Amino acid sequence: MCFAVKCYAEHVVYRVVMTIKRSVALLSALGLLFFPAIGQATEIESPTITSETAIVIDAKSGDVIYDKQAEQQMFPASITKILTAIIALEYGEWTDSVEISEAATEAVGTTVFLMEGEVIELGQLIKGLLINSGNDAGVAIAEHLAGSEEAFQRVMNEYLTERIGVENTHFTNAHGLFDEDHYTTAEDMAIITQYAMNNDAFRELAAIEEFEWESESWETTIYNHHQLVRDHDEVIGVKNGFVSQSGFTLATMAEIEDDEYIVVTMNALTANDSYEDTRALLRYAGHNYETQTLEEGDFFEGDDGKEYEVVQGAYYTVARGDEVSHEVDEGQLVIRDAEDDVLVRQTLRPMLDSFQVQAASETVTEEEDQQFSFVQWVQDLIGRWF
Repeated sequence: MCFAVKCYAEHVVYRVVMTIKRSVALLSALGLLFFPAIGQATEIESPTITSETAIVIDAKSGDVIYDKQAEQQMFPASITKILTAIIALEYGEWTDSVEISEAATEAVGTTVFLMEGEVIELGQLIKGLLINSGNDAGVAIAEHLAGSEEAFQRVMNEYLTERIGVENTHFTNAHGLFDEDHYTTAEDMAIITQYAMNNDAFRELAAIEEFEWESESWETTIYNHHQLVRDHDEVIGVKNGFVSQSGFTLATMAEIEDDEYIVVTMNALTANDSYEDTRALLRYAGHNYETQTLEEGDFFEGDDGKEYEVVQGAYYTVARGDEVSHEVDEGQLVIRDAEDDVLVRQTLRPMLDSFQVQAASETVTEEEDQQFSFVQWVQDLIGRWF
């Protein structure tokens, strides 16, 4: 009888959960959870954010769309694992066998219950790190890649400055547990997230909603701790975090229409606050801004009447509906927005006119003739000797 009651209760809970998920999916499909359909409103005002610091950047251009004290030094908690995972993907092999040390099993906080002496593939540890936020997986990855946690700390900080190019971040561990010298900024975390999400393997991992975990001590289904990844198709990653000293931290990337945005919020009082802040910032960014592209090979006419070619493509961010201006002065392209702010400044390559093309062709032909004549002369000389 008790078993039947339990089954009925579980069935009721299941029906409620599925109803909620279907409702969420429907709202998401209608575009109501993140931002009104383009054209429903002329503008969405900058939202009031409860997190202490926050930033939104265009993931393609890197342009800052919203900034709340984004350069202020903060404690990151588990969004640290974004860096650990991308380093593991770039420097390790997915199928590497990793033997779990005693130190890894002693990691506190959230874990994937690793056992000393067991051997697990690096790829599975990365999944345990990103999906279930396993601190023990972070230690195991650090030891495997660098030999020790201390050595991995040096790897992380060199990678931050030399590979990614951020200057206001210093990490002391692979998982994000509190340390006074383990800090970053919302701005740096957005740049780190942008770098990681440009890696196809990382992007695929960051979007995983659930994974069947199998190890010597634990067989279960692990679920992505980032609630928005599970609830909204637009959200494609990446990581949440919490320790008491940092509050709730959240790094998120979403695809809205053809654009991509990265939001970082730090030191929210509750997890719900961090999610609500992120939703509000995505609505604001997605409705008000869009990414435009400067294509390699595009042509522009200069003030001198000559044509110039774009050598290197670029992305730039503009307010939706705004017209941009293009100016080419002495071979340099300047793109400005409606407020006359410079969006792109790039040196172009001048196109050759027909006379220059003919002259260049004749020069090449002459050089080829000279080269041929020299070869023929050598052959004739050898023929005379032999």
